[in-house]
Amino acid sequence: MRSREYDLDFRDRARRTRAWGIGLLALAALQWTWCALLLLTPYEVDEKPGDRYPAECESRLLTERGTANEGLQRGDWCQDERDWPEAIAVLGLSVPVSAAGVAFFAIGSVSSRMSAHAEAMRELDKLTDTQNA
Repeated sequence: MRSREYDLDFRDRARRTRAWGIGLLALAALQWTWCALLLLTPYEVDEKPGDRYPAECESRLLTERGTANEGLQRGDWCQDERDWPEAIAVLGLSVPVSAAGVAFFAIGSVSSRMSAHAEAMRELDKLTDTQNA
């Protein structure tokens, strides 16, 4: 494989690696959004199937009365509907996805920049060689 073809292939692989990083970061952003929705939005709970008047529950994080956190002790159905472990699991799964996304994005970006720099240096060397000859 000639040098130019190899360089173009290297840049193409670097772009693909960077695109994978962007995709993983987008997935991590979706996981963070899902976690935020679980923690910050109010919700409703059916006390029995087909309930016409479901119980209204405050958000997990911004509650003042404790409807989301005290649960069935006070005859409240809200605690079992949105559990803390679900939100924490979504948040925990986003950490390795984010780390991998950042790594792929950084590797792809640096590889592309290194290739561009190497090409610029080759062009400068050619220019210097033609001026000295």
